[in-house]
Amino acid sequence: MRPPPLPDPLDAERRDLNGRAGRIALWRAGRGAPVLLVHSINAAASAYEVRPAFEAIARTRRAFAPDLPGFGCSERGDRRYDVALYVAAVEDALDAIAEECGDAPVDVLALSLSSEFAARVATTRPARIRTLTMVTPTGLDRRSASLRAPPGTDREVPGVYRFVSQRLWSQALFDGLTSRPSVRYFLQRTWGSKAIDEGLWNYSWTTAHQPGARFAPLAFLSGRLFSKDIRDVYERLAVPVWVPHGTRGDFKDFSGADWTASRLNWRLQPFESGALPHFEHPAAFEAAFRAFLGDD
Repeated sequence: MRPPPLPDPLDAERRDLNGRAGRIALWRAGRGAPVLLVHSINAAASAYEVRPAFEAIARTRRAFAPDLPGFGCSERGDRRYDVALYVAAVEDALDAIAEECGDAPVDVLALSLSSEFAARVATTRPARIRTLTMVTPTGLDRRSASLRAPPGTDREVPGVYRFVSQRLWSQALFDGLTSRPSVRYFLQRTWGSKAIDEGLWNYSWTTAHQPGARFAPLAFLSGRLFSKDIRDVYERLAVPVWVPHGTRGDFKDFSGADWTASRLNWRLQPFESGALPHFEHPAAFEAAFRAFLGDD
């Protein structure tokens, strides 16, 4: 069946980067100091996930948002998708911003698992990031204390990727995960409610039915994209960190974040929402985000 055409995820100008992470579509709009917004990783991810925050910040700032490798309008080839690739993608986006806006540090917002990639960049290239906003990040739940391992260690479960990527059934498996009812089901679990954003649901289904859409999500399913040393990475963060997070749905456990209370550069803020508070409370989220950035 011919895949449906994929519209632009954002009302923005597109620039294609060709760097360490391959070809990446980088969306940009607005004028002013730059802000980089990075979508999450899941079976149907894309820059559409940051849309409300992107549109809000672009009114007074220069907003940038990539489609990460394997997603959206970026390269989706059959290659190895791992933590290093997504860290490189964030670095490529920051390099492109520096070319356009100068070398001043950039305010970065990342969703869910992509918070781990952005945090790693903030610890290895601290001069490039001014502040880090992590929206409902992974690695702060009740299991977080165990996430200490040699640098660069991931949480891949042996044998899972080999099984799910078998040519005989990998496409059928992915099609089942990304059917219209399945996409709605997973978004409802993300929201903790049936009142999901219908635009995101439709775009998620469409982007998941493009050629090569299964390759990156299969790596995600294997655990390979999760860092086993992320607690150590988070503890090394020296930049100001804001963690807005939801209180409903499958991603509301932040019981492993107690240690951040003693860190002056960390601030957690719950929203009465699911994992994407910028969709459910756009005005309140924008106000809090701008206050954190010092824009108010």
